[in-house]
Amino acid sequence: MNKMKDLYDETADYLVSHISGNPKTAIILGSGLGSLAEQIEDATIIPYKEIPNFMNSTATGHKGNLICGKLGGKTVLAMQGRFHYYEGYSMQQVTFPVRVMKLLGIENLLVSNAAGGINNTFKVGDLMIIRDHINMMPNPLIGPNNEKFGTRFPDMTRAYDREFIRCMEDIAASHSISLKKGVYVGLTGPSYETPSEYAFYGKVGGDAIGMSTVPEVIVARHAGIRVFGMSVITNEGYHFADDFVNDGADVIKAADKAASVMSVLFKDLIARI
Repeated sequence: MNKMKDLYDETADYLVSHISGNPKTAIILGSGLGSLAEQIEDATIIPYKEIPNFMNSTATGHKGNLICGKLGGKTVLAMQGRFHYYEGYSMQQVTFPVRVMKLLGIENLLVSNAAGGINNTFKVGDLMIIRDHINMMPNPLIGPNNEKFGTRFPDMTRAYDREFIRCMEDIAASHSISLKKGVYVGLTGPSYETPSEYAFYGKVGGDAIGMSTVPEVIVARHAGIRVFGMSVITNEGYHFADDFVNDGADVIKAADKAASVMSVLFKDLIARI
């Protein structure tokens, strides 16, 4: 525990000396969604490989930069790519940046991801507000509790901030943008789900499914950080024709197409926070 504490502090101290503006909001951008970070003005860009104790992002579509600058008129901190359990990292490594964010004074976290649609009303390119999640990964809080960040048994009743959700719905309506809302299922990956697994998670309440986000949200809520989450539906997992395959390149393409719309929404939400 003391070793991990020292690592968090070391990384936070490094970033304090390299960024400015006292950001209160952070963004974690998933597969194919890193283009939002390119809209950040007056940006300081720090490759993950230069940040002490940060991991390398090996997933397709994750550029691996930490960016600090202006978005929506506010100073923000953005991760252009995240870390995944399936990359071989521990849950403590996957969520390491979130705790560093807490030490930097981050109060709000916006998370995004590419997800497969379970709900049969969802189509490729739809944006889904995450209203709740189902965690099928190891819980990142397993192990000795670090009281510096939060209580032993954090409440997850409202993991995704309801005020942020209402605000995003208002923003979308003002732009005549249609949004879905649903439950995100987090699995370890890296294999895509079978047709039977899609059907199973639909029956237990899932609307979309992916391989990230949930560990970050759990650690953020443990640390008292408010969270908003959004998924881009990049494939439709509720029908499987004879020639259907889940393809990673197609996921990135679908996320790229939706990124511009999500950028508008995130910028407006940041401006209102």
